[in-house]
Amino acid sequence: MSSVFRKWSVPTIAIVVLLLIIAWMAGSFQSRIEPGLQTLEPMAGAEPFAAIRMDVPVTEPVPANIGARQATTISSRTLARITNMTVRAGDTVSRGQLLLELERSDLESQLEQAKEQVRAVEARLTEASQGLERAEQLHQQNLIAEALLDEARARHGTLTAELATAQQAVKESEIGISFTEIRSPIDGRVVERFAEPGDTASPGDKLLSLYNPLSLRIEAAVREGLALPLTLGQELEVEIPSLHSTLPAQIEELVPAADPGSRSFMVKARIEFDDRLLPGMYARLLVPAGRESLVLVPADRVTEYGQLDMVWVQSNGHTDRRFIRAGREVLPGMLEVVSGLEEGELVVLPQ
Repeated sequence: MSSVFRKWSVPTIAIVVLLLIIAWMAGSFQSRIEPGLQTLEPMAGAEPFAAIRMDVPVTEPVPANIGARQATTISSRTLARITNMTVRAGDTVSRGQLLLELERSDLESQLEQAKEQVRAVEARLTEASQGLERAEQLHQQNLIAEALLDEARARHGTLTAELATAQQAVKESEIGISFTEIRSPIDGRVVERFAEPGDTASPGDKLLSLYNPLSLRIEAAVREGLALPLTLGQELEVEIPSLHSTLPAQIEELVPAADPGSRSFMVKARIEFDDRLLPGMYARLLVPAGRESLVLVPADRVTEYGQLDMVWVQSNGHTDRRFIRAGREVLPGMLEVVSGLEEGELVVLPQ
């Protein structure tokens, strides 16, 4: 009998212990919170705020980009091999600074030939001048015919013209040599270089691109309904999402023709220098779009839970939480309520 009891007692005890563990993990031995929402009391000293409705000026964010009013692309005016480049992308340059050099041996040889031609013509012209002087003296003494004097004058004139042509060739060769040294036309910064030493530069090929950081501005294509009321000198605001900042801008150019495809006008606005800004960065130009009646609450009464916005609303002596859809900050410290809250409802701070 005892052996039978031992045979069944061990499994039974194991099963009971397992059931007790399951019951403990399920919370059977702990106090439970009754279902429902807990009523919160307002924070001591915090007065309820009645949601207000106001007519406020509204703006429409227009996609824009940062550009440079003063930007240039450096190219060669002669066909030659690049021998040296003194700058790289990101370098700061000043007006007149040497950027790159081209091979000049061929041009120097042409210059020497042109100078030799000038010397040769000058020698012949000296001789012709002396001959003309003698011919004039002899003609005055009636020792030579008029035809010989005319011939001396013609030879002198021809050599004078040849000398001018040779001197012009020298100037052209000197100008061609000056093209082998390419200097910066502006104070600015190198954006990109498109060639390396050893490459052959052809006329018109891009070699470097520069821009002036002090000339950055906002360029936006604004739909005609918003663009037509804008005026030169008008103050606007610009959002730079990547920098989480808002900057003032002043309209400096309104293109007086719309894009037929998008029915929009190009608006260009000047901004103050900021070393964090670079050409091509994304921006949003906040263009006035009239006035709108909005429900507003203080920003400190709105709590964010992930992507949800929540406020605590006081009604009939109780405080209940309510999810709303909050918009942008239209006034300092005041948020727009798109939906979920009506004008006059009391919003409080929770405990």
